[in-house]
Amino acid sequence: MRLPSLSLIAILAVAGCTVGPDYNRPATALSARFVGGDAATVGQVAADRWWLSYEDRLLSDLVTRGLAQNLDVMAATEAINQARAELRATGVNAQASGGIDAASRVSGGSEISGRRESSSAELGAAYVIDLFGGYRRSQQAAEANLVAAQADVETVRLAWLAELVAAYSDARYYQAALALTRETISNREETVEITRGEYEFGAATEYEVAQAEALLATARANLPEFAALFDANVYAIATLLNENAGPIMQAMQAGAPQLRTPPGGATGVPADLLRNRPDVRSAEADLAAATARIGVAEAELYPSLTLTGTVARASSASTWGFGPALSLPVFNQGALQANRNAAVSQARQAEIAWRASVTNAVEDVQVGASNLARYRQRATALRRAVEDYNRALTLAQENYRNGAITLLDLLDTDRATAQARISAASAVNASAQAWAKLKIATGAGAAAASGMPETTVTAQAATPVSGG
Repeated sequence: MRLPSLSLIAILAVAGCTVGPDYNRPATALSARFVGGDAATVGQVAADRWWLSYEDRLLSDLVTRGLAQNLDVMAATEAINQARAELRATGVNAQASGGIDAASRVSGGSEISGRRESSSAELGAAYVIDLFGGYRRSQQAAEANLVAAQADVETVRLAWLAELVAAYSDARYYQAALALTRETISNREETVEITRGEYEFGAATEYEVAQAEALLATARANLPEFAALFDANVYAIATLLNENAGPIMQAMQAGAPQLRTPPGGATGVPADLLRNRPDVRSAEADLAAATARIGVAEAELYPSLTLTGTVARASSASTWGFGPALSLPVFNQGALQANRNAAVSQARQAEIAWRASVTNAVEDVQVGASNLARYRQRATALRRAVEDYNRALTLAQENYRNGAITLLDLLDTDRATAQARISAASAVNASAQAWAKLKIATGAGAAAASGMPETTVTAQAATPVSGG
Protein backbone atom coordinates (compact mmCIF):
# COMPACT_ATOMS: atom_id res chain seq x y z
CA MET A 1 0.00 0.00 0.00
CA ARG A 2 1.37 3.40 -0.95
CA LEU A 3 0.56 6.08 1.56
CA PRO A 4 -0.13 9.58 0.25
CA SER A 5 2.59 11.97 1.30
CA LEU A 6 0.08 14.24 3.05
CA SER A 7 -1.04 11.44 5.38
CA LEU A 8 2.57 10.55 6.19
CA ILE A 9 3.30 14.18 7.01
CA ALA A 10 0.27 14.28 9.33
CA ILE A 11 1.45 11.22 11.22
CA LEU A 12 4.98 12.56 11.56
CA ALA A 13 3.56 15.86 12.80
CA VAL A 14 2.26 14.20 15.97
CA ALA A 15 5.31 12.01 16.30
CA GLY A 16 7.48 12.85 19.26
CA CYS A 17 4.49 13.20 21.56
CA THR A 18 5.04 10.71 24.40
CA VAL A 19 1.56 9.44 25.12
CA GLY A 20 0.34 8.39 28.55
CA PRO A 21 0.74 10.18 31.90
CA ASP A 22 4.05 11.42 33.25
CA TYR A 23 4.70 10.11 36.75
CA ASN A 24 4.29 12.50 39.66
CA ARG A 25 4.23 11.40 43.27
CA PRO A 26 0.61 11.45 44.45
CA ALA A 27 -0.24 13.91 47.18
CA THR A 28 -0.72 12.25 50.56
CA ALA A 29 -1.87 13.77 53.83
CA LEU A 30 0.93 13.37 56.37
CA SER A 31 0.87 15.02 59.78
CA ALA A 32 3.68 17.38 60.74
CA ARG A 33 4.79 15.09 63.57
CA PHE A 34 4.20 11.70 65.12
CA VAL A 35 1.97 11.46 68.16
CA GLY A 36 4.18 12.23 71.14
CA GLY A 37 7.06 13.25 68.85
CA ASP A 38 8.46 16.58 67.77
CA ALA A 39 8.80 18.27 64.41
CA ALA A 40 12.53 17.57 64.04
CA THR A 41 13.51 15.58 60.95
CA VAL A 42 16.08 12.79 61.24
CA GLY A 43 17.33 13.33 57.68
CA GLN A 44 18.72 10.41 55.71
CA VAL A 45 19.36 7.48 58.05
CA ALA A 46 19.85 4.60 55.59
CA ALA A 47 23.59 4.42 56.36
CA ASP A 48 23.16 4.58 60.16
CA ARG A 49 24.94 1.59 61.76
CA TRP A 50 22.69 1.80 64.80
CA TRP A 51 23.50 -1.68 66.14
CA LEU A 52 26.93 -0.38 67.18
CA SER A 53 25.14 1.62 69.89
CA TYR A 54 24.53 -1.62 71.82
CA GLU A 55 28.30 -1.70 72.39
CA ASP A 56 28.34 -5.47 72.03
CA ARG A 57 31.37 -6.55 70.04
CA LEU A 58 30.09 -10.01 69.18
CA LEU A 59 26.76 -8.67 67.91
CA SER A 60 28.55 -6.11 65.75
CA ASP A 61 30.75 -8.85 64.30
CA LEU A 62 27.74 -11.07 63.58
CA VAL A 63 25.96 -8.24 61.78
CA THR A 64 29.02 -7.44 59.66
CA ARG A 65 29.46 -11.06 58.61
CA GLY A 66 25.81 -11.71 58.06
CA LEU A 67 25.14 -8.72 55.86
CA ALA A 68 27.83 -9.97 53.49
CA GLN A 69 26.66 -13.58 53.20
CA ASN A 70 23.02 -13.93 54.18
CA LEU A 71 21.13 -15.93 51.55
CA ASP A 72 18.00 -13.74 51.57
CA VAL A 73 20.06 -10.60 50.96
CA MET A 74 22.05 -12.38 48.25
CA ALA A 75 18.87 -13.49 46.49
CA ALA A 76 17.41 -9.99 46.61
CA THR A 77 20.68 -8.56 45.31
CA GLU A 78 20.61 -10.96 42.36
CA ALA A 79 17.18 -9.55 41.47
CA ILE A 80 18.95 -6.23 40.87
CA ASN A 81 21.11 -7.88 38.21
CA GLN A 82 17.94 -9.16 36.54
CA ALA A 83 16.37 -5.69 36.61
CA ARG A 84 19.52 -4.16 35.11
CA ALA A 85 19.54 -6.72 32.31
CA GLU A 86 15.87 -6.05 31.59
CA LEU A 87 16.61 -2.32 31.47
CA ARG A 88 19.35 -2.89 28.89
CA ALA A 89 16.80 -4.71 26.73
CA THR A 90 14.68 -1.55 26.40
CA GLY A 91 15.18 1.61 24.35
CA VAL A 92 17.30 1.32 21.22
CA ASN A 93 17.96 -2.36 21.89
CA ALA A 94 14.23 -3.05 21.69
CA GLN A 95 13.67 -0.85 18.63
CA ALA A 96 16.37 -2.39 16.44
CA SER A 97 16.34 -5.87 14.97
CA GLY A 98 17.93 -7.73 12.08
CA GLY A 99 20.56 -10.24 11.10
CA ILE A 100 22.50 -11.96 8.36
CA ASP A 101 21.21 -15.00 6.51
CA ALA A 102 23.57 -17.03 4.30
CA ALA A 103 23.05 -20.22 2.31
CA SER A 104 25.04 -22.47 0.01
CA ARG A 105 23.43 -25.03 -2.29
CA VAL A 106 24.76 -27.83 -4.50
CA SER A 107 22.39 -29.32 -7.09
CA GLY A 108 22.51 -31.93 -9.82
CA GLY A 109 20.50 -34.68 -11.53
CA SER A 110 20.15 -36.91 -14.54
CA GLU A 111 18.85 -34.11 -16.76
CA ILE A 112 21.37 -31.57 -15.53
CA SER A 113 24.80 -31.62 -17.04
CA GLY A 114 27.22 -31.65 -14.17
CA ARG A 115 26.93 -30.35 -10.65
CA ARG A 116 25.85 -26.79 -9.92
CA GLU A 117 26.78 -24.72 -6.88
CA SER A 118 24.99 -21.58 -5.75
CA SER A 119 25.29 -19.31 -2.71
CA SER A 120 23.44 -16.36 -1.33
CA ALA A 121 23.69 -13.93 1.56
CA GLU A 122 21.27 -11.36 2.83
CA LEU A 123 21.68 -8.60 5.42
CA GLY A 124 18.39 -7.34 6.83
CA ALA A 125 17.75 -4.68 9.45
CA ALA A 126 14.70 -2.95 10.87
CA TYR A 127 14.30 -0.01 13.20
CA VAL A 128 10.98 0.95 14.75
CA ILE A 129 10.62 4.73 15.08
CA ASP A 130 9.22 5.57 18.50
CA LEU A 131 6.52 7.88 17.13
CA PHE A 132 4.40 8.02 20.27
CA GLY A 133 6.91 7.25 23.02
CA GLY A 134 5.86 3.67 23.73
CA TYR A 135 9.48 2.50 23.84
CA ARG A 136 10.44 5.47 26.01
CA ARG A 137 7.65 4.55 28.44
CA SER A 138 8.84 0.94 28.42
CA GLN A 139 12.32 2.12 29.33
CA GLN A 140 10.90 4.29 32.13
CA ALA A 141 9.05 1.26 33.51
CA ALA A 142 12.27 -0.78 33.47
CA GLU A 143 14.13 2.03 35.24
CA ALA A 144 11.45 2.10 37.93
CA ASN A 145 11.65 -1.68 38.28
CA LEU A 146 15.38 -1.34 38.92
CA VAL A 147 14.70 1.24 41.63
CA ALA A 148 12.17 -1.14 43.19
CA ALA A 149 14.66 -4.02 43.13
CA GLN A 150 17.29 -1.89 44.86
CA ALA A 151 14.78 -0.84 47.50
CA ASP A 152 13.69 -4.45 47.97
CA VAL A 153 17.26 -5.39 48.89
CA GLU A 154 17.18 -2.78 51.64
CA THR A 155 13.81 -4.06 52.84
CA VAL A 156 15.21 -7.59 53.07
CA ARG A 157 18.28 -6.25 54.86
CA LEU A 158 16.15 -4.52 57.50
CA ALA A 159 14.04 -7.64 58.02
CA TRP A 160 17.23 -9.64 58.43
CA LEU A 161 18.60 -7.16 60.96
CA ALA A 162 15.37 -7.37 62.94
CA GLU A 163 15.59 -11.16 63.06
CA LEU A 164 19.27 -11.22 64.01
CA VAL A 165 18.99 -8.65 66.80
CA ALA A 166 15.89 -10.41 68.16
CA ALA A 167 17.59 -13.82 68.13
CA TYR A 168 20.77 -12.45 69.72
CA SER A 169 18.88 -10.51 72.39
CA ASP A 170 16.67 -13.51 73.17
CA ALA A 171 19.72 -15.76 73.44
CA ARG A 172 21.32 -13.40 75.94
CA TYR A 173 18.04 -13.22 77.87
CA TYR A 174 17.80 -17.01 78.17
CA GLN A 175 21.45 -17.09 79.15
CA ALA A 176 20.68 -14.59 81.90
CA ALA A 177 17.62 -16.63 82.91
CA LEU A 178 19.87 -19.69 83.25
CA ALA A 179 22.26 -17.79 85.50
CA LEU A 180 19.41 -16.40 87.63
CA THR A 181 17.86 -19.86 87.92
CA ARG A 182 21.15 -21.36 89.05
CA GLU A 183 21.38 -18.64 91.71
CA THR A 184 17.84 -19.48 92.79
CA ILE A 185 18.77 -23.18 92.94
CA SER A 186 21.73 -22.34 95.15
CA ASN A 187 19.50 -20.39 97.54
CA ARG A 188 16.91 -23.15 97.66
CA GLU A 189 19.52 -25.82 98.24
CA GLU A 190 20.59 -23.85 101.28
CA THR A 191 16.97 -23.62 102.42
CA VAL A 192 16.54 -27.39 102.04
CA GLU A 193 19.67 -28.05 104.10
CA ILE A 194 18.46 -25.75 106.87
CA THR A 195 15.01 -27.33 106.86
CA ARG A 196 16.43 -30.87 106.97
CA GLY A 197 18.64 -29.90 109.90
CA GLU A 198 15.68 -28.49 111.77
CA TYR A 199 13.69 -31.63 110.97
CA GLU A 200 16.39 -33.78 112.54
CA PHE A 201 16.18 -31.67 115.69
CA GLY A 202 12.38 -31.79 115.65
CA ALA A 203 11.97 -28.11 114.82
CA ALA A 204 10.44 -28.75 111.38
CA THR A 205 8.00 -31.24 109.96
CA GLU A 206 8.46 -33.70 107.13
CA TYR A 207 5.82 -31.72 105.24
CA GLU A 208 8.00 -28.59 105.42
CA VAL A 209 11.00 -30.54 104.14
CA ALA A 210 8.89 -31.77 101.21
CA GLN A 211 7.77 -28.21 100.44
CA ALA A 212 11.37 -26.93 100.34
CA GLU A 213 12.48 -29.85 98.15
CA ALA A 214 9.56 -29.37 95.75
CA LEU A 215 10.43 -25.71 95.23
CA LEU A 216 14.06 -26.69 94.58
CA ALA A 217 12.98 -29.32 92.05
CA THR A 218 10.81 -26.72 90.28
CA ALA A 219 13.80 -24.44 89.82
CA ARG A 220 15.94 -27.28 88.51
CA ALA A 221 13.20 -28.20 86.03
CA ASN A 222 13.40 -24.71 84.50
CA LEU A 223 17.03 -25.16 83.46
CA PRO A 224 16.47 -27.50 80.47
CA GLU A 225 13.77 -25.22 79.02
CA PHE A 226 15.92 -22.11 79.22
CA ALA A 227 18.91 -24.03 77.81
CA ALA A 228 16.82 -25.32 74.88
CA LEU A 229 15.56 -21.82 74.08
CA PHE A 230 19.11 -20.48 74.24
CA ASP A 231 20.29 -23.18 71.83
CA ALA A 232 17.37 -22.54 69.46
CA ASN A 233 18.23 -18.86 69.17
CA VAL A 234 21.91 -19.61 68.57
CA TYR A 235 20.91 -22.00 65.78
CA ALA A 236 18.67 -19.27 64.36
CA ILE A 237 21.66 -16.90 64.35
CA ALA A 238 23.72 -19.49 62.48
CA THR A 239 20.99 -19.84 59.87
CA LEU A 240 20.74 -16.08 59.47
CA LEU A 241 24.50 -15.89 58.95
CA ASN A 242 24.58 -18.95 56.66
CA GLU A 243 27.34 -20.38 58.87
CA ASN A 244 28.05 -23.51 60.87
CA ALA A 245 26.46 -23.31 64.32
CA GLY A 246 29.43 -24.78 66.20
CA PRO A 247 31.75 -21.75 66.33
CA ILE A 248 28.83 -19.40 66.98
CA MET A 249 27.63 -21.59 69.85
CA GLN A 250 31.12 -21.59 71.34
CA ALA A 251 31.33 -17.79 71.12
CA MET A 252 27.87 -17.33 72.66
CA GLN A 253 28.49 -19.79 75.49
CA ALA A 254 31.41 -17.65 76.63
CA GLY A 255 28.71 -15.39 78.03
CA ALA A 256 28.00 -11.68 77.94
CA PRO A 257 25.54 -9.31 79.63
CA GLN A 258 22.08 -8.78 78.18
CA LEU A 259 21.74 -6.11 75.54
CA ARG A 260 21.05 -2.76 77.16
CA THR A 261 18.77 -0.22 75.54
CA PRO A 262 20.86 2.60 74.03
CA PRO A 263 19.83 6.17 74.84
CA GLY A 264 17.63 8.21 72.54
CA GLY A 265 15.05 7.02 70.07
CA ALA A 266 14.30 9.85 67.65
CA THR A 267 11.43 9.18 65.26
CA GLY A 268 11.83 12.11 62.89
CA VAL A 269 8.69 13.24 61.08
CA PRO A 270 6.29 11.24 58.88
CA ALA A 271 7.62 12.87 55.71
CA ASP A 272 11.03 11.27 56.42
CA LEU A 273 9.50 7.86 55.75
CA LEU A 274 8.97 8.65 52.05
CA ARG A 275 12.73 8.86 51.70
CA ASN A 276 14.02 6.46 54.37
CA ARG A 277 11.67 3.48 54.31
CA PRO A 278 12.77 1.14 51.47
CA ASP A 279 9.38 -0.61 51.34
CA VAL A 280 7.71 2.76 50.75
CA ARG A 281 10.23 3.63 48.04
CA SER A 282 9.72 0.22 46.43
CA ALA A 283 5.95 0.73 46.38
CA GLU A 284 6.44 4.17 44.82
CA ALA A 285 8.73 2.70 42.17
CA ASP A 286 6.08 0.09 41.40
CA LEU A 287 3.60 2.95 40.96
CA ALA A 288 5.99 4.78 38.63
CA ALA A 289 6.45 1.61 36.55
CA ALA A 290 2.70 1.03 36.37
CA THR A 291 2.19 4.64 35.27
CA ALA A 292 4.76 4.23 32.49
CA ARG A 293 3.04 1.07 31.28
CA ILE A 294 -0.10 3.13 30.63
CA GLY A 295 1.91 4.97 27.96
CA VAL A 296 3.13 1.66 26.55
CA ALA A 297 -0.44 0.44 26.20
CA GLU A 298 -1.65 3.76 24.78
CA ALA A 299 1.09 3.87 22.14
CA GLU A 300 -0.23 0.56 20.81
CA LEU A 301 -3.41 2.40 19.80
CA TYR A 302 -1.59 4.50 17.22
CA PRO A 303 0.25 3.76 13.95
CA SER A 304 3.79 2.46 14.05
CA LEU A 305 6.49 3.26 11.50
CA THR A 306 9.34 0.87 10.80
CA LEU A 307 12.38 1.53 8.61
CA THR A 308 13.58 -1.65 6.93
CA GLY A 309 16.47 -2.37 4.63
CA THR A 310 18.03 -5.38 2.95
CA VAL A 311 21.19 -6.07 1.02
CA ALA A 312 21.23 -9.42 -0.82
CA ARG A 313 23.90 -11.08 -2.89
CA ALA A 314 23.38 -14.27 -4.88
CA SER A 315 25.70 -16.17 -7.19
CA SER A 316 24.53 -14.24 -10.20
CA ALA A 317 23.28 -10.87 -8.90
CA SER A 318 23.09 -8.41 -6.01
CA THR A 319 20.06 -6.47 -4.83
CA TRP A 320 19.23 -3.98 -2.13
CA GLY A 321 16.13 -2.29 -0.79
CA PHE A 322 15.21 0.34 1.76
CA GLY A 323 11.99 2.00 2.84
CA PRO A 324 9.43 2.71 5.55
CA ALA A 325 6.60 0.39 6.56
CA LEU A 326 3.51 1.78 8.26
CA SER A 327 1.24 -0.34 10.43
CA LEU A 328 -2.26 0.90 11.29
CA PRO A 329 -4.10 -0.89 14.15
CA VAL A 330 -7.64 -0.76 12.77
CA PHE A 331 -9.59 -3.87 13.62
CA ASN A 332 -8.11 -4.56 17.09
CA GLN A 333 -8.84 -1.15 18.61
CA GLY A 334 -11.29 -2.69 21.09
CA ALA A 335 -8.66 -5.04 22.49
CA LEU A 336 -6.03 -2.30 22.59
CA GLN A 337 -8.40 0.05 24.42
CA ALA A 338 -9.10 -2.72 26.93
CA ASN A 339 -5.36 -3.18 27.45
CA ARG A 340 -4.96 0.54 28.16
CA ASN A 341 -7.88 0.52 30.60
CA ALA A 342 -6.33 -2.46 32.37
CA ALA A 343 -3.01 -0.58 32.63
CA VAL A 344 -4.81 2.42 34.16
CA SER A 345 -6.46 0.13 36.71
CA GLN A 346 -3.11 -1.47 37.55
CA ALA A 347 -1.64 1.98 38.15
CA ARG A 348 -4.51 2.85 40.47
CA GLN A 349 -3.97 -0.40 42.36
CA ALA A 350 -0.27 0.44 42.65
CA GLU A 351 -1.18 3.86 44.02
CA ILE A 352 -3.43 2.27 46.63
CA ALA A 353 -0.60 -0.11 47.60
CA TRP A 354 1.79 2.84 47.92
CA ARG A 355 -0.64 4.76 50.13
CA ALA A 356 -1.07 1.64 52.28
CA SER A 357 2.71 1.30 52.63
CA VAL A 358 2.94 4.91 53.84
CA THR A 359 0.13 4.37 56.34
CA ASN A 360 1.70 1.14 57.61
CA ALA A 361 5.09 2.84 57.94
CA VAL A 362 3.59 5.62 60.05
CA GLU A 363 1.89 3.02 62.24
CA ASP A 364 5.16 1.09 62.66
CA VAL A 365 6.92 4.21 63.92
CA GLN A 366 4.04 5.19 66.23
CA VAL A 367 3.89 1.70 67.75
CA GLY A 368 7.68 1.47 67.95
CA ALA A 369 8.02 4.77 69.79
CA SER A 370 5.22 3.88 72.20
CA ASN A 371 6.63 0.42 72.92
CA LEU A 372 10.11 1.77 73.53
CA ALA A 373 8.87 4.34 76.04
CA ARG A 374 6.63 1.85 77.87
CA TYR A 375 9.14 -1.01 77.90
CA ARG A 376 11.82 1.29 79.23
CA GLN A 377 9.51 2.29 82.08
CA ARG A 378 8.65 -1.34 82.80
CA ALA A 379 12.30 -2.42 82.82
CA THR A 380 13.19 0.39 85.25
CA ALA A 381 10.31 -0.48 87.58
CA LEU A 382 11.11 -4.19 87.58
CA ARG A 383 14.77 -3.57 88.30
CA ARG A 384 13.73 -1.62 91.37
CA ALA A 385 11.35 -4.42 92.34
CA VAL A 386 14.21 -6.93 92.10
CA GLU A 387 16.32 -4.82 94.43
CA ASP A 388 13.47 -4.77 96.95
CA TYR A 389 12.84 -8.50 96.62
CA ASN A 390 16.52 -9.31 97.02
CA ARG A 391 16.57 -7.35 100.27
CA ALA A 392 13.35 -9.04 101.39
CA LEU A 393 14.76 -12.50 100.61
CA THR A 394 17.92 -11.81 102.60
CA LEU A 395 15.83 -10.70 105.58
CA ALA A 396 13.51 -13.68 105.22
CA GLN A 397 16.45 -16.11 105.23
CA GLU A 398 17.87 -14.51 108.39
CA ASN A 399 14.47 -14.48 110.11
CA TYR A 400 13.85 -18.12 109.21
CA ARG A 401 17.18 -19.16 110.69
CA ASN A 402 16.28 -17.24 113.83
CA GLY A 403 12.80 -18.76 113.96
CA ALA A 404 11.07 -15.40 113.48
CA ILE A 405 9.05 -16.55 110.42
CA THR A 406 7.74 -19.85 109.11
CA LEU A 407 9.14 -21.83 106.23
CA LEU A 408 6.04 -20.99 104.23
CA ASP A 409 6.84 -17.26 104.54
CA LEU A 410 10.39 -17.88 103.35
CA LEU A 411 9.27 -19.99 100.39
CA ASP A 412 6.71 -17.38 99.33
CA THR A 413 9.39 -14.68 99.39
CA ASP A 414 11.81 -16.96 97.52
CA ARG A 415 9.22 -17.74 94.82
CA ALA A 416 8.31 -14.07 94.34
CA THR A 417 11.97 -13.04 94.18
CA ALA A 418 12.79 -15.63 91.52
CA GLN A 419 9.81 -14.54 89.42
CA ALA A 420 10.75 -10.86 89.76
CA ARG A 421 14.30 -11.54 88.60
CA ILE A 422 13.13 -13.40 85.48
CA SER A 423 10.52 -10.72 84.75
CA ALA A 424 13.13 -7.97 85.03
CA ALA A 425 15.47 -9.80 82.65
CA SER A 426 12.58 -10.26 80.21
CA ALA A 427 11.75 -6.54 80.42
CA VAL A 428 15.37 -5.62 79.69
CA ASN A 429 15.22 -7.88 76.63
CA ALA A 430 11.94 -6.36 75.44
CA SER A 431 13.26 -2.82 75.85
CA ALA A 432 16.47 -3.58 73.93
CA GLN A 433 14.50 -5.10 71.07
CA ALA A 434 11.97 -2.24 71.05
CA TRP A 435 14.83 0.19 70.39
CA ALA A 436 15.95 -1.87 67.39
CA LYS A 437 12.40 -2.13 66.06
CA LEU A 438 11.98 1.63 66.22
CA LYS A 439 15.23 2.14 64.33
CA ILE A 440 14.11 -0.31 61.66
CA ALA A 441 10.66 1.31 61.48
CA THR A 442 12.32 4.61 60.56
CA GLY A 443 14.40 2.90 57.84
CA ALA A 444 17.70 3.30 59.68
CA GLY A 445 20.49 0.99 58.53
CA ALA A 446 18.84 -0.05 55.26
CA ALA A 447 21.95 0.75 53.19
CA ALA A 448 24.61 0.59 55.89
CA ALA A 449 26.45 -2.32 54.29
CA SER A 450 25.27 -2.20 50.71
CA GLY A 451 27.88 0.08 49.20
CA MET A 452 25.12 1.39 46.91
CA PRO A 453 23.94 4.99 46.81
CA GLU A 454 20.36 5.52 47.81
CA THR A 455 18.10 5.58 44.75
CA THR A 456 14.75 7.30 44.65
CA VAL A 457 12.04 7.92 42.11
CA THR A 458 12.64 11.41 40.84
CA ALA A 459 9.15 12.67 40.12
CA GLN A 460 7.27 14.28 42.94
CA ALA A 461 3.67 15.38 43.08
CA ALA A 462 0.22 14.40 41.60
CA THR A 463 -1.89 11.36 40.87
CA PRO A 464 -1.34 9.75 37.44
CA VAL A 465 -4.53 9.91 35.37
CA SER A 466 -3.90 10.99 31.81
CA GLY A 467 -1.37 12.57 29.54
CA GLY A 468 -0.36 13.18 25.95
